[in-house]
Amino acid sequence: MSTETFEFQVEARQLLQMVIHSIYSNKDVFLRELVSNASDALDKLRLEALRDDALGADVSDLHIEIETDREARTLTVRDNGIGMSYDEVIQLIGTIANSGTAKFVQELQGAKDAAATEGLIGQFGVGFYSSFMVADEVVLLTRRAGESQGTRWTSTGEGTYTLEAVAEAPQGTSVTLRLRPADTEDQLHDYTSAWKIREIVKRYSDFITWPIRMAAEAAPGTADGDDAAVREPETLNSMKALWARSRDEVSDDEYHELYKHISHDWTDPLETVRLQAEGTFEYQALLFLPSHAPHDLYTQGYKRGIQLYVKRVFVMDDCEALMPPYLRFVKGVVDAQDLSLNVSREILQQDRQIELMRRRLAKKVLSTVKDLMTGSPERYATLWREFGRVLKEGLLSDYENRDAILAASSFASTHDEEELTTLKQYVERMKEGQEHIYYLTGESRQTIENSPHMEAFQAKGIEVLLLTDPVDELWVDSVPEFGGKQLRSVAKGEINLGAEEEEQAETEREQRQQEFAELLTWMAGRLSEEVKEVRLSSRLTVSPACIVSDTHDATPALENLYRAMGQEIPRAKRILELNPGHPLVSGLRTAHTERTDDPGLGETAELLYGMALLAEGGQLREPARFIKLMADRLERAL
Repeated sequence: MSTETFEFQVEARQLLQMVIHSIYSNKDVFLRELVSNASDALDKLRLEALRDDALGADVSDLHIEIETDREARTLTVRDNGIGMSYDEVIQLIGTIANSGTAKFVQELQGAKDAAATEGLIGQFGVGFYSSFMVADEVVLLTRRAGESQGTRWTSTGEGTYTLEAVAEAPQGTSVTLRLRPADTEDQLHDYTSAWKIREIVKRYSDFITWPIRMAAEAAPGTADGDDAAVREPETLNSMKALWARSRDEVSDDEYHELYKHISHDWTDPLETVRLQAEGTFEYQALLFLPSHAPHDLYTQGYKRGIQLYVKRVFVMDDCEALMPPYLRFVKGVVDAQDLSLNVSREILQQDRQIELMRRRLAKKVLSTVKDLMTGSPERYATLWREFGRVLKEGLLSDYENRDAILAASSFASTHDEEELTTLKQYVERMKEGQEHIYYLTGESRQTIENSPHMEAFQAKGIEVLLLTDPVDELWVDSVPEFGGKQLRSVAKGEINLGAEEEEQAETEREQRQQEFAELLTWMAGRLSEEVKEVRLSSRLTVSPACIVSDTHDATPALENLYRAMGQEIPRAKRILELNPGHPLVSGLRTAHTERTDDPGLGETAELLYGMALLAEGGQLREPARFIKLMADRLERAL
């Protein structure tokens, strides 16, 4: 058979050198990677054989085999799983991290420590190449189940690899490493040593559900030809699924290694969640809350979902039907007893049992988050920092669990500059007579705190929630109340914060309304293309004016959000509120009374509206005209 030589792409060569020399702080992980790949291949063959009766693959003794040769200094990891075709070898092995390689290299170069680099390695799935940390040459021999021809892939990690079609090859994949000499200073162990292999497999791969076998070592003093030298292979792993064991039988380290295996994350999870359902529909679940958000959590191609097993037989990876989108960061395993092995994603979406599992799992995760909030504030703070934005998406889509999501949520507020608050805590702190839970959305805490809309609330010491995530613009309109208290935007509708002397305050408002009636009517007409109403404000104490939305209108930020999503909605006119106690507003009223026909008054009204728009972070329709009017006024003032 002919042999072809290929070159790795430029980014791939750079990445390969990084993998070999600087990414992994612990070289033992190469064997974990190879065993994990072999386990995946066995899972896929078992599933393929169930779906395709004509495959003709032998699935009677699926296993992983590790073989060492001390004299030749080689180590082979072999499986009789699904294998790969010639084209799949090119696609999956010949191209390192074929999606996003350049970005990966850039991020690796910017990583500051070993933990950061190992976290990145899990994001891009290049673990196979960790073999080159311990080997001078790697030979991969594979044949896909159902095909007659095999493929041999060989590389020394120097930038090229060769591919050869092989007439005869066993079903599955074997990876043979020509090992480098042991070097204790470089933490390069002797990986032909049986005790070292046992140690690594026990530490990293004991949870693998397929037997990992290794030929037993010959007894001292026996020759290869002696009968005593021929022994049964030794099974290195327990093969007992962690989710099937009682909690007392499993250590936290074992749970963490399972999490790392299924999530490709190399940091420990924040929390482990166990669930066992019995009765008419039995299943076991072992779920994990990660300690950090993956880089692609908000991208369209993010793979979400839970691994689905049926009676410990792998059925599906990333089963989206088991977890709602707003809990897409949750990883884990669900093992059902009564599902068919031939289920598809389409069938699962309609399956009543799957729907019941999904609802139960979601409730369990939310209750765990709530428990973290009360029992482990530090871990809860980490979880909310990493995944709070995602959890709040559930307020839009999961009406059944809306109260549970709200109870597990926390928000920044004016009560404390650093500590977040829950809605329950907010309600407990509400001032006597306060009827609503007040909030304001914006790009940042600083922007919101400096907003004119906040002035009266700050003056009266009324707490306001400061909502800065884009999703906040959406959910606040779909959540009417909490604990009997209505959620109310401080930038919408008319605000009445009450007064100790209500009758006197009402009398003053009526008197001011009469005094400013002509000015308000005139300004409403002058600015009719921009606003639908001009009125006096009860929320301003310092600024001359602000712009608010009507109670049921969408805010400009929400309008822009919908447009960014491709949904064109009409732009609603808003309301200009004036502070009657500000010298600029009272002066404008006096000038309008004395010089009704003065054209400069119209320009002043435009400037007042423009300043109010800019104060809330809005955009002027005609910035050049605003600048010209402002420049003219400044010039005349000198």
